[in-house]
Amino acid sequence: MKNYIESGKAVLGIEFGSTRIKATLIGEDKSPIAAGSHSWENKLENGIWTYDLDDAWQGLQSCYACLLEDVRKKYDAEITSLAAIGVSGMMHGYLVFDENGKLLAPFRTWRNTITGEASEKLTKLFDYPIPQRWSVAHLYQAMLNNEEYLDKIRFQTTLAGYIHWQLSGRKVIGVGDASGMFPIDISNGRFNKKMLEDFNELAEGYAWNIDEILPEVLSAGDEAGKLTEAGALLIDPSGKLKPGIPMCPPEGDAGTGMAATNSVRTGTGNISAGTSIFGMVVLDKDLKAVHPEIDLVTTPSGNLVGMIHCNNCTSDLDAWIRCFRDCIEAYSGAVDMQALYDVFYNEAMKGDADCGGILMYNYVSGEHITGMEKGRPLVVRKPESRFNFSDFAKSAIYSALSTLRIGLDIMLIEEQVKIDRITGHGGLYKTPVAGQQITANAINVPVTVMNTAGEGGSWGIALLADYMVNKNNETLDEYLENDVFCENTGTTLSPEPDEARGFNIYIKAYKEGLEIERAAIDKLS
Repeated sequence: MKNYIESGKAVLGIEFGSTRIKATLIGEDKSPIAAGSHSWENKLENGIWTYDLDDAWQGLQSCYACLLEDVRKKYDAEITSLAAIGVSGMMHGYLVFDENGKLLAPFRTWRNTITGEASEKLTKLFDYPIPQRWSVAHLYQAMLNNEEYLDKIRFQTTLAGYIHWQLSGRKVIGVGDASGMFPIDISNGRFNKKMLEDFNELAEGYAWNIDEILPEVLSAGDEAGKLTEAGALLIDPSGKLKPGIPMCPPEGDAGTGMAATNSVRTGTGNISAGTSIFGMVVLDKDLKAVHPEIDLVTTPSGNLVGMIHCNNCTSDLDAWIRCFRDCIEAYSGAVDMQALYDVFYNEAMKGDADCGGILMYNYVSGEHITGMEKGRPLVVRKPESRFNFSDFAKSAIYSALSTLRIGLDIMLIEEQVKIDRITGHGGLYKTPVAGQQITANAINVPVTVMNTAGEGGSWGIALLADYMVNKNNETLDEYLENDVFCENTGTTLSPEPDEARGFNIYIKAYKEGLEIERAAIDKLS
C-alpha cells in the first residue's frame, strides 16, 4: 500500500458537507484506505444561513492535513500525486461572482427558506417544480428584491462548483449538481434550453443572460480539468502535492449519495440522513403532475430522479444528545459520544410504537414541505402522555423521519412510483440496526444498509473520480455493480407491522399538530 500511494495510484474524494469537510482516499479495490475530516458549522447571519468561504479553504487544508497524518500512521507513506481527484458539496444555494471572481453576496445555503415568491412564480412559469433552495430561485428572488449588485454577475455556481473552479480553473459542474441549479433536459444532459429562454425574458435589461453565467454541464466519466499549481497549494500549502492531477466533474451530495449506495439504476433509491434528509428514487418515466414537494433532479450520469428533500433531520436530535452528555458529564465525567448515541438509539427501539404520545418537531430551520419558513424545535405532550426516556428517544428519531414520510407518500402513493430497493446511508445509520429498522417502519419499505453506510459523500465522489479514469467502457451503473458493490450487498430489514402501525398513529398526530409549529413561528420572533 505504501508503494501504491507513493506511486500516485490512489484516488481522492473531498466533500463539503453541512457539518464536516471530509477527505477519503480509496485504493485499487475501490474501498477507503485513509480519511481526514474537519468540522465546520453554518451560521445564521442577518436572517441568512451561510458559511464563510475562507472557512471552506481553512477547513479543506485542515482536512487534507488530517488525511496525510492518517496515511503516515497507517502506511508510513507520503502523498505527492494522485490518479484523480473529485470534489463534492452541499447542493443548491446561491454563489454569484463578478468578472474578477469577487463574491457579490454572502453564500446562501440550501437551508434558507427565503425564496418563496420566486419558487412559486418559476414553478408556474416552467410548469416544473422549482424548490426554494434551488440556485435559480435564489437568483430570481434577488431580482425580485432589486439587490444592487445584480448587473455585476458574471458567474453563478454551487459550493462544489466553486471549489472545483478554484482548484482547476474550469467553470464546470456535474449534471447531478447542475440539476439543483436549473432544470435539466434529460434528452441531452444539459440545462433546458426553452426554460433558459423563458428566464432570459424575466432578466431582460440585465447585463447578462442566464445561460452565459451558469457553468458548463458535464456527466460522470467526463474529465473536468486538471489540478493547477495554485489549486494544489490551496489543498496542500506545503507544496508537496503536485499539479496536473485529473479532476472529475464536481457533484452535489445527492449524486455522491447515489454513487455511495449503488442507487443510480432505474427503480433503485436511497435515503441520506444527516443534517438534512432526502430520499431519492431513479424514475423510469415522468411524474403525472407537478408536486412542489418533489424535486426532479438527476443521477451523476443524467437519469431522472424524484427527490424528497427535507431541511431538517439530525440537528435537533444531536442537540438533545449533547444536552444529555452535559448532564452525565456534570455527574460522572467524560462520556464517549458514539457510545452515548448507541445508547440513545438502542433505547429508542424499546419505546412504544406511537412514542407514548410524545410529539416532536425537529425544525431548527424552515421546512418547505410543511410550509414553515422558520424553525422552532418543539416537544409537545399531553399531561397523561407516557414520558420516559425510550419514548422520548424514539420520538426524536421519528421526528427526523416525519417530513420525509410526508413527501414519500406523494411519490409512492399518489404517483405510484415503484421501488426495487431503498438503501440508507449517513449519520442516522451509524448505530447498527436501530436507525435502519426505525426508518423501515417509518416509510413502510424494506431498507438496506451496507457496511460502507458511514462513508458518505466523500467516498461517493472518490468513486466518481475513479470511474473517470478506470471506467473501461462501462456505464456508471455497470461500474458500481461490477467493480464496487459486487461483494457488498449489505443487510436488509423489513418493516415490523406493529411498529409501522405505531408510526402511522404518530404521523397523523404530527400532521394535525403542525398548527402548533406554525403558532410557535408566528409568536416567537
